[in-house]
Amino acid sequence: MAEVGQSGLVKATDAAQAMTLQHAANGIVYAHAGETQLVETDLARLVQAVPAPIAAALKDKSYYFVPLALAEPRRDGHRGTEETLVSPIYTAALGDEAICHRNVTLPSAPDGSAREGVFISVRLLNDRFALSFEFFINVGHAFVDAAGVPAEFTDLIWAQAIADIRGETSQDSWESRTAALADRNHPDEKAKLEFSEAAFSDALAIYQLSLAVDFDYSELREREYPLLAPTALAERLKLVAKLFPPNKDYEFSIRYRRRA
Repeated sequence: MAEVGQSGLVKATDAAQAMTLQHAANGIVYAHAGETQLVETDLARLVQAVPAPIAAALKDKSYYFVPLALAEPRRDGHRGTEETLVSPIYTAALGDEAICHRNVTLPSAPDGSAREGVFISVRLLNDRFALSFEFFINVGHAFVDAAGVPAEFTDLIWAQAIADIRGETSQDSWESRTAALADRNHPDEKAKLEFSEAAFSDALAIYQLSLAVDFDYSELREREYPLLAPTALAERLKLVAKLFPPNKDYEFSIRYRRRA
C-alpha cells in the first residue's frame, strides 16, 4: 500500500495506485492490501462467484479490499463527501469512523476511460457472510446502474406485490413497494421503478451470495420490515439464475427445511 502518513491513513487514490490489480477469470478487477486477514484463495473464489455476464457490465469498476475506508474529516470535524482515506491496519478508534464501503473516482485508464474504485472495509465485516453480502450488494447495484432491470423480472415482482405476497428483501425495496401500491388504481410509476431496481439489486446479491456461501435466509432478517416469503424469493432467484447461470465450479440450489 502507499506510504502511510503520520495519521496512519493514506488517500484512497494513492492506495489504489500502489496496489496490484488482479483480473479474475470472469472479468472482475480487484486488489487487496493491508491487514485484511483475508486468505487469497477465499477472496479469489468470492470474486469469481460473480456470473460472467454480470461481471461484463462492470468493466469500469475496480474492487479494493482494505482493512478500513473512511471519509476525510471536514474542517468542522464531521465526515461527509470529502476525500476517501484508507487505513492499512485496524484499530477500534478507526473502526468507529469507517464505513462499509466508499466509491472513489480514480485517475483515467490509459485509454482515457473513467474508472471507479469501490473500497470495501473488510475489518468492519466480521465474517465471510457479511463480507460476501457487502461485495455482492455493491455488484448488484452497479449492474442495475449499468444494465437496468429485465422486463420479466419487473413483471414477476409486480405480480407478487399485487398479490400481497408478504415482505421484501431490503428496506429500500419494502418502502418503494409500499409507495408504489399506495393507490392501487393509479400506481406511482416512479416508486414502481425504484421498487423494481431495488428488488432486482437485492435478488442479484442474494443469488450471488448463495453461490459463494451456504446460508440460512433468515440471516438476512431486519426488524424494520417483514422478510419476503421464501417461495416468492425462490421464484425471483430461479429467474435470476436463468438469466445469469453460475460460472464453472459454482452451483445454485435452494433447499427448504422445516424448523422444529
